[in-house]
Amino acid sequence: MKSKQKLKELENRIDEMLFYIWDPIGVSDEPCARCEYSSYTMTILKYTLTEDLKKITEILNKIESESMGLSPNRKHNEKVAERLVEFKNAIEEGLR
Repeated sequence: MKSKQKLKELENRIDEMLFYIWDPIGVSDEPCARCEYSSYTMTILKYTLTEDLKKITEILNKIESESMGLSPNRKHNEKVAERLVEFKNAIEEGLR
């Protein structure tokens, strides 16, 4: 991704996806919790840029199990990873 503006847009989309779609602890309806998953955004961004679906899914699973003490929702995490890469491609192509 060449443009800083596009990179920032992807970062924002990832942060939004983590909060509104991934949301393993169910806080997306709480405005006060908007930054709940922001600390994971840059790690997810790194692997979204390389389109590494397996790694993105592994990271989401690991966060759920190790950081949150939850059983990972593997199918959901795979879908989230796929959607993140779709967003990346749309932003690169100017289709966002």
